[in-house]
Amino acid sequence: MARISIGNHLNGALKTIQKMPKTKKVVDLEETTLEDEAEKAKRETPMGKLLIETATPPGTGDLVEGSVIAVDKNGVYIDLHPFGTGIIYGREYMAVRDIVKKINVGDIVAAKIVEQSNKDGYIELSLKEAKQALTWSDAERMMKEKQILELPIVEANKGGLIVTWQGIQGFLPASQLKSDHYPRVMDGDKDRILEELKKLVGQKLFLTIIGTQPKEGKLIFSEKNPGEKDREKIVGKYAVGDILDGEITGIVDFGVFVKVEDGLEGLVHISEIDWGLVEDPRALFKVSDKVKVKVIEVKEGKISLSIKALKENPWVEASKKYKKDQMVDAVVIKFNRHGALASIEEGVAGLVHVSDFGSEEKLRANIELGKSYPFKITLFDPKDQKMALSFTGEKK
Repeated sequence: MARISIGNHLNGALKTIQKMPKTKKVVDLEETTLEDEAEKAKRETPMGKLLIETATPPGTGDLVEGSVIAVDKNGVYIDLHPFGTGIIYGREYMAVRDIVKKINVGDIVAAKIVEQSNKDGYIELSLKEAKQALTWSDAERMMKEKQILELPIVEANKGGLIVTWQGIQGFLPASQLKSDHYPRVMDGDKDRILEELKKLVGQKLFLTIIGTQPKEGKLIFSEKNPGEKDREKIVGKYAVGDILDGEITGIVDFGVFVKVEDGLEGLVHISEIDWGLVEDPRALFKVSDKVKVKVIEVKEGKISLSIKALKENPWVEASKKYKKDQMVDAVVIKFNRHGALASIEEGVAGLVHVSDFGSEEKLRANIELGKSYPFKITLFDPKDQKMALSFTGEKK
């Protein structure tokens, strides 16, 4: 049997597969001889064997693998024995029509379930989403294996450099640059740091993936050689709860990087900087600032740090003073896509949902940033630090 590859059209979503003998582009779904051959081919794949052994139906969002049993102008049909027949059609079909041209009956393809059973009884599949999922899976694997990638720098900002890999934007914090590329600037002047970083745009650097953020569509890279020190051994010295002295080596939109010893940095996420609202970490810190941090997670050779964990939790005291249905005055501190955040005291804020006013326009017409208004507490969960407020003032 001849062996073919779909190539770059799937970027790994379609695997190198074996073509079945005597197949044609479009076949009758009830042609039993072809179904037997397709089932046999599918059973020989690792995923096929696993499905047969477990017999647990896959759910929405799961990646599945099966043999193509028919291709026509309206869709691609895939045998997902023993669970049924999958179909790629409609918008999902149109989104990958260039890929479909390369698919033949008998090909083994990977796809993602978007609906377990449609009105016609088929399992609806997506090649596009499977490709995305497999790309992130590849990123996770490469991060664990510490694979080195040679990537060009496409942009610079005051926090670091921007790269792209497999269509995903990646961020290389300045703190993760090797010493010969790190912008050594007196007083941490942001403009001068940016000028130094811009000199690297267009250059290719050898990088490793050190963080994946699929929900945000971002990757975090490092130029530092993972072989310079055994990072896991270094991290192994620390435990959750340890209080450490550190130095800020990088500031980004989502937090600050803190060096706790040579060869080891941890991230203080923006949500772990303070109990109150933090809009911009750069307004609170500068590179080289000395800070005290608490270890809140040790995992896979990395440590996560917190600054606010060393401060008194205002929700503890608030739990003694407030309860659901209580009337309070709160100051509006931020607007977001859900409505507005209003604070009843420092570090204790709740959401005023836009539905309380009917529209964002009406919400902004009735309340302003920095001003205090009367509200009713409709949800109060100090343990999870959640609160919802309803406006009780006179509406315009």
